[in-house]
Formats: sequence, C-alpha cells, structure tokens
Amino acid sequence: MLFLFFFNRLGFSIPLQMFEIMKGWANMGDKDKLGNVNISEEVIATIAGAAAVECYGIVGMAARKLKDGIAQLLGREDLTKGVQVKLEGSQVTVDLYIIVSYGVNIAEVAKNVMERVKYSLSKYTDLETRAINVNVQGVRVSNGG
Repeated sequence: MLFLFFFNRLGFSIPLQMFEIMKGWANMGDKDKLGNVNISEEVIATIAGAAAVECYGIVGMAARKLKDGIAQLLGREDLTKGVQVKLEGSQVTVDLYIIVSYGVNIAEVAKNVMERVKYSLSKYTDLETRAINVNVQGVRVSNGG
C-alpha cells in the first residue's frame, strides 16, 4: 500500500513534486502491468485539505463535529480531521469542513475550494471526482490592527 504525507514528523513539508513522481509510477504500473498502486483515504484527505487551505478566504480546516456549536480550527498537522473521504473504485467523494474569513463571499470561496480540490486530486491521483461537498463550519473575524 502506498502512503504519502505532506509533512514529516518534524513538520517539514514534502515537495509536491513527489506526487508527480508517484503519479508517473502509477501510470507506469498500469501500462506495464507490474502491479497495483493503492492510495489510502488518508492520503486523499491530506491532498484535499492542503489544496483547500491554499484558497483565498480560508482560515483553516474545522473539526467535523462541532463542540457546543463552536467550530474548532485545526492546525496544518491535523488537516485530515477536517476532511472525510469516501472512495469507491476509482471514484472519490470528499466532504470538507472549513472556516472562512469574515467579509468574503462564502459561495465564491466554496466554489474555488471545490475547483482546486478537484484539480489537485485529478493531478496527483488520477481519481475521478464524484462530488466535493464544502461545509462552512464557522467564520473567523480578525482582530483589526
């Protein structure tokens, strides 16, 4: 089974070029019938979460379950806790739980997140996206300064 992570134990990021290399291996395996490449749901969640937090208007990922009606903002090391993945064959459904900045157009931010996540999953995994659902769990108001 193939596992890829964006961050190692020390918190250093692994270059995205690694996913390009892995994608090449997956394609090579398909052409030459050398074997199978299995991508875990956690890897898919990491790719989706990393793509989402790069979008304008996103403060971060939120925990899937609200505590007392309050969304918990997750750190970069916990991106996967704000993403739920359902993998069926070569099709994937992704549910993202996000916190947005106050004052942004939430519909536009959500649309941008959907497009970016779909692009990233296609680019790095060759999986077909069945659906990307964006759940806005909260709005963060910055401390003006």
